[in-house]
Formats: sequence, C-alpha cells, structure tokens
Amino acid sequence: MNDTIAAIATPYGSGGIGVIRISGPLAFDVAKRVFSRKNDAKSPLHTLISHRVIHGFIIHPETPGVLKTSGVPKSPDAAATLDVIDEVLMIPMKGPKSYTAEDVVEIQAHSGSVVLRTLLDLILLQGVRLAEPGEFTKRAFLNGRIDLTQAEAVADIINAKSARSLKIAASQNLGALKQKIKNLRERLIDLLSFLEANIDFPDDVAQFEPSAKEMAMIDDVIAQCIGFIQQYDDACFLKDGIRLTICGAPNVGKSSLMNQLLEHERSIVTAVPGTTRDPIEEVLNIEGIPFVVIDTAGIHQTDDLVEIIGIEKAKDHIVASDLVLYLKEPGSKFSDLEFEQIVPLGKKAIFVINKIDLGEDDLPKLSEKYQDIPTIEISALQDIGIKTLRQKIVNLCIAELDMEKSSVVPNLRHKKALEETVCSLEMVRSGLAHGQEEETLAMDIKNSIDSLGTITGETASLDILDAIFNNFCIGK
Repeated sequence: MNDTIAAIATPYGSGGIGVIRISGPLAFDVAKRVFSRKNDAKSPLHTLISHRVIHGFIIHPETPGVLKTSGVPKSPDAAATLDVIDEVLMIPMKGPKSYTAEDVVEIQAHSGSVVLRTLLDLILLQGVRLAEPGEFTKRAFLNGRIDLTQAEAVADIINAKSARSLKIAASQNLGALKQKIKNLRERLIDLLSFLEANIDFPDDVAQFEPSAKEMAMIDDVIAQCIGFIQQYDDACFLKDGIRLTICGAPNVGKSSLMNQLLEHERSIVTAVPGTTRDPIEEVLNIEGIPFVVIDTAGIHQTDDLVEIIGIEKAKDHIVASDLVLYLKEPGSKFSDLEFEQIVPLGKKAIFVINKIDLGEDDLPKLSEKYQDIPTIEISALQDIGIKTLRQKIVNLCIAELDMEKSSVVPNLRHKKALEETVCSLEMVRSGLAHGQEEETLAMDIKNSIDSLGTITGETASLDILDAIFNNFCIGK
C-alpha cells in the first residue's frame, strides 16, 4: 500500500485515446518529472492543481537532445529541447478525492501499443511498480472509498452483457446492496451489544428477557435475507446470461436456427448430417435479456467415435442449460422415449418444428404427457416464426420475474453468505423461543453478523479478497 503503482487503463490496440493511471504517494512527483507544458526544458511543472486538465508533453527527463517526435514544432532553444514521446492531457487528482483515495494521476495519450508501452516504461523507471490485476480497485476498497459489493460491481459493469445487467451493476456500484446489508448488520449488532452487556455486566443493566420485539426483528432479518437469495435465484441470469441449448437429430436445422437467432452466420450450415461436432457458444441479447446460445451436435445412434464424443458434450450442455429448444422436422414423429433420453425431467423446453416452408402437412405432435410444453412452428431458412420464437423464449424465462424488484441482485458469493446468515439466525430464533443461554445466543448472532460482513468486506478474509481482485484486469 506504500508503493506507487501504474498501469495502462485502456485496452491494447490502436484508438483515439489511451489512458495510463498512476496511484500512490509518488504520483505527483513522477508526473512533474516526466511532464512538460511545452516541448522543452523551460516549462517544467512545479505545482499541480487537483482535478484540472493540463495540456503538455511526456518527455524523457534525463535525455536532453534533439527533438525526435515528428509533427511537434522545435523549441527556439535547441539545447534545451528534450526527447518527446507524446503530446498528452494530464489530470492530477489529490487524495482522498480520487478513485483509489490516494494521489492519482491519469495521462490521456494517443492510443497504440508502442506509445502506451513506452510511456508506461518511462513511468516505471521513476520508482513506480506495475500494478497487479485489480489493484487500483483493491486500494479503493482498502482505503474505505468503496465496500466489497461496490468493488465487485465495477467488474460487473465492465462485463455487463445487456442493458439490464448494466443497470443492476450500476445500482450496486452506487451502494444499493451495501446500504441494505449495512442496515441488517446494525440491527443485529444492537441486539448483540445488549446481550454481551448482560453477560459482562449482569448487575449494571436490565436483565435480558426475549420479547416479541426481538423475535419479530430476527424474523424480519431472516425474511430479507431469504428475499435476497430469491432475487439471486430469479435474476442471476441477468448477469451471467440464460443458457439456451438447441438440440435434436442431425440435419433438423439447429445451426440454421442459431444463425437466425444471432442474425449472422456463426455455425456452419451444410446439407451433410453431422456437420456440427463440437458445441458452439455465442452471446445473444433479446429485449435486454442476455442469453448464451449453444448449438450442439445432432443426437442419434452412431459408431463414429468423434460423433459419440460430440453427442456426449451436447447432452452435458442440455443438462446445464436453463432452456432447451428441441427441434423436429415435418415427416418425423415425436417420441416420449426419445425426448426423455435427451431432455431431463423438469427442464424448461420449447418444442420447435422447423422447415415448415417445405409445405408438408405431416407435422410432429406432442403426446398428451407433454401438452404443457409450448410448440412453435418455424422456418429457420426463410425466417418464418423466428420473431414469435424469440418472444416465447423471453416470456418463458422471465414470466414470473419482477424486474423492478430485481434492481439489486446479489452474486453467488453473496448468496452463500446470506444462506449462512439465515442458518445462524434460525438457531437464534430457536434459542430465543426455548430460553437458550445468552452466551450461545450471542455466538450465533455474531456468526450471522460476520456472514453479512463478508458481503460488504468488513469480515472478508484475504483469500476472498484475492479471489475477487485477481479476476480484474490490470489497470482497473
């Protein structure tokens, strides 16, 4: 935490602007050393005004000589001219009013792998080290500017797959989940404080006697935790994407359907059965809902070893999917046994009849056993019924979801902590009802407080922090 760190904060490649971020106690000194208002040594920067954009040049501070950068006019005093790397805008930000709550300098240069790498190398020569993955955000957390839910939201914003998932991440980044968890912890801490006062100073405080008020408070906290868990179960796909697997026999049009849903050619389509061997995944957005669409190998009896492996992979994807599109074509028959061997019991599915443009009347029909599964007739080749299929997919996936209620969606780590909290509080509730010793009650309440604290970071272990921030990119 005492080091000054730097990294390129924008993706590699050519572009209009590339940003280098410096954070730490030496940030301002380093900026003064490598920055000049003009392209000569007569315009050093002695003072920096926080949060003010400054135009100038990044120079080699210890290599005065002939100006090498083309397109920049030479100084009248050639002896004082320095080697210029790039013309830039620099923004100094005095801590704690910065992203990391430390002194921060951001340099906006021209984007290109060579120029940005050269600028970064120059900065690293000034006693600065390269930032580790997620270290800027980690410092923001450790310095108390954000909590752990907000830090995780930064990654969710970067990785958002849809407008709705972005909205959820932005809400969490503003502290919506943080405040809700904080309120729950404060209520439990008040009860724990009263219990511990009774344990440590029994003669100085009123004797603790469980009342309807304490029971109602515990019940309310449990209910809110369960509500958060349910929100995760209902809406976690808004972050991760709904897994949609297309399956069926060879040559029924699975790849054509995938291409039609994506509105571009992703899967290879030929008249040869078995063209698709390995599952193909692609991200799809329908009405703001993110999907991960998987095109699978045709499922059938075969002695071909490669096809057998592809079919096994297809079945694995079907098991892991949230929704299955089961394809058949005119002239084929729907078989209960075949369907049950492919689609697991209870899995959401849509029965899709493809190739209706062929004009055949002999369309497969679901048996009485599966009349609850919706049937959609399409032609993937002629774009017939695709709009109806898209709408049915969305309705089937989010029909019972209150999108406004799901404005804050915990992640899987939060869900596990909430489940631990509920478990501890149910023991507290049982203990209050049966007159359990205050020491045992206090221990269970403390466990629930600690579980909630892992969500916001107050009680998170170093292993949890490392696991979270190591998944960030360098520069964030």
